[in-house]
Amino acid sequence: MYYKIKETLEPCEARPKEQYVAVLTSGEWLDESGEFDMGIELEVSAVSADSTKAEVNYDSLTGTFMIPDRENIAAPDARFAFALDEKGIVFIDDSGTVMKLLEQVTRTKRWKFPCLERFLYDFLEQIVRDDQKVMERYEAELDDIEHAIMTDPDPVYIKRINEIRSDLRDLRIHYEQLMDLSQELEENENSFFKQKNLRYFHLFSRRMQLLHDIAASLRDYTIQVRDLYQAQLDVRQNRIMALLTVVTTVFTPLTLITGWYGMNFVHMPELAYKWSYPVVIAVSIGIVVGCLWFFKKKKWL
Repeated sequence: MYYKIKETLEPCEARPKEQYVAVLTSGEWLDESGEFDMGIELEVSAVSADSTKAEVNYDSLTGTFMIPDRENIAAPDARFAFALDEKGIVFIDDSGTVMKLLEQVTRTKRWKFPCLERFLYDFLEQIVRDDQKVMERYEAELDDIEHAIMTDPDPVYIKRINEIRSDLRDLRIHYEQLMDLSQELEENENSFFKQKNLRYFHLFSRRMQLLHDIAASLRDYTIQVRDLYQAQLDVRQNRIMALLTVVTTVFTPLTLITGWYGMNFVHMPELAYKWSYPVVIAVSIGIVVGCLWFFKKKKWL
């Protein structure tokens, strides 16, 4: 599939003489790569893509994309490759991801001064177009988890916090790679782009830096929420230990009394007194009440 870069992307049957965008499958690229005459030194393949990057060749720029699914960051990334020179860009994609992005560009963008640089900027923007909302969604979810932890530190929260932290790590790496790619484009080593249009890549780099900083900040927030969860567990454990300490302290003198009068010595005068049993009961109750009053006064209860 070929497109002319005009006021918008215009589909055409064959590779045009103007600056163009092409979308080929891996098989089509193997059959037709020689026709583009890009001086490519390295194999261009979407299958072998392991990161988002760009590499300078003798007379071309090649690279790969790995795009996380914003609805499920942990899912496998969409992968495709590209090769470009001053005449246009070829995407090698078997997943259909590029066509979806191009449809979005065609539907939403109109160019007063069409050029390859502006197309690349808008294409890259489509990759991250909803990421601000993704970050806001993560922030809102972390806020909800933080408030929930204050009342009930359920273990399910720590599992979700770790999932969010992992997602943010993957997004941060993705933004770093996009920054490197845009900086490679901005360097313009092969002079494919007009100097006045390099500002598009600079703007995109700044956008990626902002998203990278937000992702890093939210990842730090997940650490704070996780620490809060652990603190709440410690508080709950301390309360339990305090209660057990109080119970132990209250019953220690009662145990002493029980042991003292359970020795069954013959010469124990209290055993013959009529009021011995009620007195021991009263003393025991007094000890319990006195201990509880003391603990309450010291705010240990």
